[in-house]
Amino acid sequence: MIKWQGKINEFRSILGLLKAIDLSSNNLMGQIPNEVTNLHELIVLDLSNNSLDGQIPRDIGQMTQLLTLNLSRNMFSGEMPSSMSEMHSLNDLDVSFNNLSGRVPLSTQLQSFEPGRFTGNSRLCGLPTTNKCLEPVSENKGDGESTNELWKWFYIRGATGFATAFWIACSALFLNRRLRHAFFHFHNCLKDWVYVKVLVFIARVQRVARA
Repeated sequence: MIKWQGKINEFRSILGLLKAIDLSSNNLMGQIPNEVTNLHELIVLDLSNNSLDGQIPRDIGQMTQLLTLNLSRNMFSGEMPSSMSEMHSLNDLDVSFNNLSGRVPLSTQLQSFEPGRFTGNSRLCGLPTTNKCLEPVSENKGDGESTNELWKWFYIRGATGFATAFWIACSALFLNRRLRHAFFHFHNCLKDWVYVKVLVFIARVQRVARA
């Protein structure tokens, strides 16, 4: 309890009064306890230049009053928590020289920092870093569907051509010589037509696959 201005005040958790924590360059090891994210009044958290590892606490975005967050030169791994996009008060962030990966969460605040604040994380991508993120496989789904449609078209046209040629051949067996000659001429033309269509189809499939 603290007596101030004639009043007695009881503080159940003195940690809730903390405004700044600076434990930089203290050879700290292990992971950041998730309970740290309950310090909602904290405005400065500096844990830089230690040997801390594990992931950044996923609820760190609850620390909405933070103005400065320095986690640089540790061994943090995994992705930056998506909750960090809610830290709109941040004006100083440094997560450089860790083992972070994945895309930097999208927010007007995080994307406003210099790329140097994220450097040293070779698998971290997206703005403001200089590393481009690979497009998700799902975004290429349209190309796969286009290829499937081409195969369906090929099978349908092939079956139709075969059926037509079969019935013409059967008819020619029961008709006169002139029609038989016409059939063989048609057969040669059909063979050339199918050959050209197959080449065109293969070229289209290759273009779609390269797109």
